[in-house]
Amino acid sequence: MQTILGANGQIGEELARELKRNYTSDIRIVSRNAKKVNDTDTVFSADLSDREKAIEAVKGSEIAYFTLGLPMDTDLWEKQFLTILRNVIEACTINGTKLVFFDNTYMYPQDQKILTEQTGFDPVGRKGIVRKKMADMLLAEMQAGTINAVICRAPEFYGPGKTQSITNSLIFNAIKEDKKLKVPLRDDKLRSLIWTPDASRATALIGNTPEAYGQTWHLPVDDHKLTYKEFIALTSQIYGKEFKYSVIPKLAFTIGSLFNKNAKELQELFPRYQYDNLFDDSKFRKKFPEFRITTYRQGIEQIKKEQQTAK
Repeated sequence: MQTILGANGQIGEELARELKRNYTSDIRIVSRNAKKVNDTDTVFSADLSDREKAIEAVKGSEIAYFTLGLPMDTDLWEKQFLTILRNVIEACTINGTKLVFFDNTYMYPQDQKILTEQTGFDPVGRKGIVRKKMADMLLAEMQAGTINAVICRAPEFYGPGKTQSITNSLIFNAIKEDKKLKVPLRDDKLRSLIWTPDASRATALIGNTPEAYGQTWHLPVDDHKLTYKEFIALTSQIYGKEFKYSVIPKLAFTIGSLFNKNAKELQELFPRYQYDNLFDDSKFRKKFPEFRITTYRQGIEQIKKEQQTAK
């Protein structure tokens, strides 16, 4: 059996579909209010901040995938994330379960340097510090040999369905709502964006590749990196409509954070938009050369089709 912890977000749902398609029908879905993704799934509702519930959630699993997310609330992250991960690590150790940890890039420096699996952690802001502590915790257990685990790390998302990201919010949601598009800070810096179904497919592949364990893997992105200016131009071409956009300056976000909690929570992520974001996935590409990566054109075409179907 393979178990997905935090299975009802975009990554978890796509992961469940991919596991069913290519690996196993014996899938357990775990979240606070667990719901089946595939007809054959079993469900287990649990609060993983409860150690005993975490142990029970993982019991009988060959592999557990940690795709759990929390709302963008720094206080909540500091209060719960480390406790939840510690419980999951203990649960996997007790049950002899392999752990696949789905991670982000918040702990990396937010500058123009190329990000590889060897890049040192230098977080900006409290959420970044939490993610660093989580990664450090798991890496220490992996190096000590107490758990058989692997880290799958993804840059910023864009994608279909319930994908939550700055790019989806400011570009594709704005298109859907017929509003003017917005770009944070700069429109002339290169972005590394991962298509969420690709992130889930790659995570399933790594999780089911025994020799991949004990390592960190950067998940694959379209290697033809675009600036937001180029990304919106491509989107306009695909939609057959010229989309206007505005670049929101840092000062506007700073002022907005005084009145809007979401803006305040996102503020520490914005330094990355001042620089080229260069995410190196060459290790994955070399190991899995047959993996089909969704291009930006293919991804945007799928989002357009989804929006048109929903009308």
